[in-house]
Amino acid sequence: MTAFDFRKSSYSSSGGECIEVALNIPGTVAVQDSKSREGAVLRLTPAAWAAFTAGLGRATAGQ
Repeated sequence: MTAFDFRKSSYSSSGGECIEVALNIPGTVAVQDSKSREGAVLRLTPAAWAAFTAGLGRATAGQ
């Protein structure tokens, strides 16, 4: 199995809490905590990831 190629968000600060996302495996979006790389990896379908990120935009628009 190919290893996930995780990327940290460009919105992340050097000491901030953030996630890393891997898009290099077809049909899978993998997400992990950048501070716990040995921890669990959440695997989502691209459709589920798109719905999640769209929901984030709606949630922050009301603030």
